[in-house]
Amino acid sequence: MDTPLPPDDPSGPPGSAGSAGSAGSAGSARSAGQSGESGPAGPPGPAGPSEPRPRRRDRHGRGMRGPVAPPQVPLSASRAELFGDLVQDSVERLERRWPQLADVEFVVAEVPGAPGGADSGWNDEAVPLGGMSEAREGRPARIVVYRRPVEIRSKNRDERALLVHEIVVEQVAELLGLSPETVDPRYGQD
Repeated sequence: MDTPLPPDDPSGPPGSAGSAGSAGSAGSARSAGQSGESGPAGPPGPAGPSEPRPRRRDRHGRGMRGPVAPPQVPLSASRAELFGDLVQDSVERLERRWPQLADVEFVVAEVPGAPGGADSGWNDEAVPLGGMSEAREGRPARIVVYRRPVEIRSKNRDERALLVHEIVVEQVAELLGLSPETVDPRYGQD
């Protein structure tokens, strides 16, 4: 039967000089089971199959390919991440002038809810680019910028940045009860 060899067995590993003379030993039965010959297959030994080794070369003998661009390059950032950065830049610009905005939660959402819904406040004629809800019941005030409608209305990154800033200024002005020109004196000039 298959019995594992103790580690201090003088016959050595299967196939070595010490086990060549003992045809009926457990070492020869184990090597027969592992080599695919007939006989019962025992548990894999210490040199048995394990997890595959990490590949260091591709099939042509060259090194594995690295990333297309390093992580700090904008190529590797998704459109949603880039849009979130535009909103954050606009918020930081306004927080220097209005420190009370530190208590406001700024959120990027993909699209507004369905028209005519309970919390939408819009209809089929105009899709909102942003929204605002005041603080209540332990929740901070929230300003939402909708990414997809803004991206559809802007042609490039610079135009998108201007539009995002205008939306954030308008929503902050509505939240604070001020005019957009008071919130940001450069509003509408770009």
